[in-house]
Amino acid sequence: MAIAIFPGRFDPVTNGHVDIVLRAAKLFDHLVVAVLDVSSGALFPIEERIALFAKAVESCQNVTVKPYRGLTVEFARQEGASVLVRGIRAVTGFEAEFDMALMNKRMEPEIETVCLMASLEHLFISGSRIREVAGLGYDVTNLVPRHVAEALRAKFSPDRTS
Repeated sequence: MAIAIFPGRFDPVTNGHVDIVLRAAKLFDHLVVAVLDVSSGALFPIEERIALFAKAVESCQNVTVKPYRGLTVEFARQEGASVLVRGIRAVTGFEAEFDMALMNKRMEPEIETVCLMASLEHLFISGSRIREVAGLGYDVTNLVPRHVAEALRAKFSPDRTS
């Protein structure tokens, strides 16, 4: 049984992330979306990022969403995964992913990295860009799942209490 990990911050989950999951779920018996639990700097807390991603992929029977800390290859080992799935949007992304894949291979030779190219309609979408434009009031409904757009509107609402 081939188990794969799709790691990332997913702050927030975008339509590009969901597209990678839907495509990777067809390639592997089980896919774990591994949401990095960062100590600071995230717009959404880890519990909310997990819930937002889980709702976005609830139709995928072979996908689970879990938090993790530390090295991705260690989490992959704990989950029994033999593959790391990564999405690539541009040439500069390839360079970073190539370096990361080599380091991961050095740390855990039994784990392979599989890169999926972003679909054309998602090439320009990134979590950081979504946070930026949503924070400035742009409606990101067509760039993220609808429930994520609602969470972003609530987060950046001028009358929010927190």
